[in-house]
Amino acid sequence: MKLLKSVACLLLAIAIVALPSASFAADEKMMDNSALMQPVKSVLDHYLMIQAALARDSIKGVDENASAIAKAVKGDEMKMLSSDVATQAESLAKATDLKAARAAFKPLSNSLIKYLTDRKAGIGTYHEAFCPMAGASWLQTEKSIKNPYMGGAMSSCGEFKN
Repeated sequence: MKLLKSVACLLLAIAIVALPSASFAADEKMMDNSALMQPVKSVLDHYLMIQAALARDSIKGVDENASAIAKAVKGDEMKMLSSDVATQAESLAKATDLKAARAAFKPLSNSLIKYLTDRKAGIGTYHEAFCPMAGASWLQTEKSIKNPYMGGAMSSCGEFKN
């Protein structure tokens, strides 16, 4: 009987200690989810398509995806993302070659990385990578580096920052 009471007290103590951290984890997840609601989720989906195209040394679809980003940001009544993101996406949509697209991709990447970092959003889903050769960062969901700045020439150049 004494052993049973001791075990019950121990379980109660564990529950009391674990509850606040479980609540904190739920709050973190909730913050993560609200920061990734529409249109941000749509913006990130289009961004990832652009990142993948550039990593394949292609600009096919970059203009459509960049235009979709600009449209989503401009149409967002809650103004979750800065208007700078729309402007950067419009610049990227106008790129006519790979070099120009990669140059326009840098500021867009920086803005989206800052958004996710500031809100502690997308942890475990979106990975920030950095290429020292290009001196630039980007987001991707894959676990292996897919460099949009170097493409096929150096597709695995870079390292994850988080």
